[in-house]
Amino acid sequence: MRRHWIRSAPPGLKIVLNYRRAWLKSDLAAGAALSAALIPAGMAYAEAAGLPAVTGLYASVIPLLAYAVFGPSRVLIVGPDSSLVPMIAAAVLPLAAAKSGHAVALAGVLSLLIGLMLIIGRFLKLGFVTGLLSKPIRVGYLNGIALVVIASQLPKLFGIPAAGGSLAESLAATARELAQGAAQPLALLFGVGTIAVILGCRALPWRVPGVLLAVLASMAVAAAAGLGSAVPVVGELPTGPTPTDLGSVRPAEVLGLLGPAAGIALIAFADTSVLSKSLARRRGDHVNGNQEMGALGLVNAACGLFGGFPVSGSASRTPIALEAGARSPLSGVIAAALVVLFMTAAPGVTAFLPSSTLAGVVIVAAASVIDLKTLARLVRMSRTEAALLLATFLGVAFVGVLEGVVVAIALSLMAFVRRAWDPYRTELASVEDIPGYHDLNRHPEGERVPGLVIARFDAPLFFANGAVFAEHIRTLVARAPAPVRWVVVASEAITDLDTTALDDVVELDDELAQKGISLVFAEMKGPIKDRLIRFGVSSRFGPDHFFPTVHNAVRSYRSEFGLP
Repeated sequence: MRRHWIRSAPPGLKIVLNYRRAWLKSDLAAGAALSAALIPAGMAYAEAAGLPAVTGLYASVIPLLAYAVFGPSRVLIVGPDSSLVPMIAAAVLPLAAAKSGHAVALAGVLSLLIGLMLIIGRFLKLGFVTGLLSKPIRVGYLNGIALVVIASQLPKLFGIPAAGGSLAESLAATARELAQGAAQPLALLFGVGTIAVILGCRALPWRVPGVLLAVLASMAVAAAAGLGSAVPVVGELPTGPTPTDLGSVRPAEVLGLLGPAAGIALIAFADTSVLSKSLARRRGDHVNGNQEMGALGLVNAACGLFGGFPVSGSASRTPIALEAGARSPLSGVIAAALVVLFMTAAPGVTAFLPSSTLAGVVIVAAASVIDLKTLARLVRMSRTEAALLLATFLGVAFVGVLEGVVVAIALSLMAFVRRAWDPYRTELASVEDIPGYHDLNRHPEGERVPGLVIARFDAPLFFANGAVFAEHIRTLVARAPAPVRWVVVASEAITDLDTTALDDVVELDDELAQKGISLVFAEMKGPIKDRLIRFGVSSRFGPDHFFPTVHNAVRSYRSEFGLP
């Protein structure tokens, strides 16, 4: 009974029951290192999403605590992420009407909706949906996101008013402000200095927390020189819990958030799932995708209730925990506790934190996800996938994040249908000294069996390619060097069959029968035979129409017609 209870307990509780004292030192060190990255990154991503900086701290603390209980991965860090920032801003800011308090409530409702969608998806076992996001889509999406995020942070970097609108409009507005001399040199100095410090620390042979160092240095310089009023600053964090009036969000606004919530849920789960599975493979573990989806849903729901915004697995902070020696979710709990300690003990420190410093942090994080190597590799390997990557990038960057992803998925499905509609197909023949039957296109020396056509079609049969399959058979029959008596279809690659394609096959069978030609199948899978029975054509295609191998079919043909 006790074992059954443990098996059904949340993953975090199982880890607590099996926790080893030897892990504690490593988890403490990892938690401390992680908190140093969470504080500036959380505030930076919140501001990039158009929300108060403190919401980024709530969105860093709550997910760590919730994932420690429900998350299946031992060391995955969940929190604000640059890939979600522009989608959150695009969903929330048009409805907020410049009211930061209402923007926080809208972000909370958005996170709740995402959480509910993911929880429902977990019970419906929809973990497979991330397969819709192929690598070209993911890379194009991340490159587009990086450009959108960098463009959104340029006004803060230069200390000029931010402009809304599309990427092109934002860049044009920033260029106009700069041309008119509106840039603040001090703000730019802090922003560029932050970028230089972070990149310089990355180039060092030993690990230095560049983000933390840049943020502390910026605050120290601004405070020592009394620049709190000379450059835009984050300001003091509010003391005590920040109330989130989710009830202020009107039903019409909730309906307006449903579409963005679905898109963000898909992207957040895709990012988290890929990261979680890669960590599991590294440790020799297995992570259930549906369980991961449910955990991420609970995390987002909790985050929405307690003043945060949508979150996902973090590809930038998880490696920090790993390199610092994290052994369990306790490292995340310790990091969350240290962030809370900062919020309660030193809320006034951020009064001297320049906004351009946080802009520099976000710009470096966004630039780090740009992947041009994959584009160059796909150009060499597959022009179709390279075009899909570019379409995703352009759609995300210049049309809209959610619209770009939807268009990319549609293009990806169209590319799949295109390949299935026009698959590889050929005729097989025997080749001397090589067992089996082989592609005549690759082995033109192959020998046909007189009166026999062996056809191969490398795709499932469905409404788009049934006619293509039938035309392939007709062409082979017409080109045969001798009158055809049998057509054998090597069916191993035919993994599906729908009613439209079946009608094409039946019509082909009638046409061949009128010419005295038998249509038979070799190596057809059992489920496809079952489907033929269910479709009511078992009397047409009886047991004598199916052979376990092509060799068996050829042997039966030779025996029937007395060939050696």
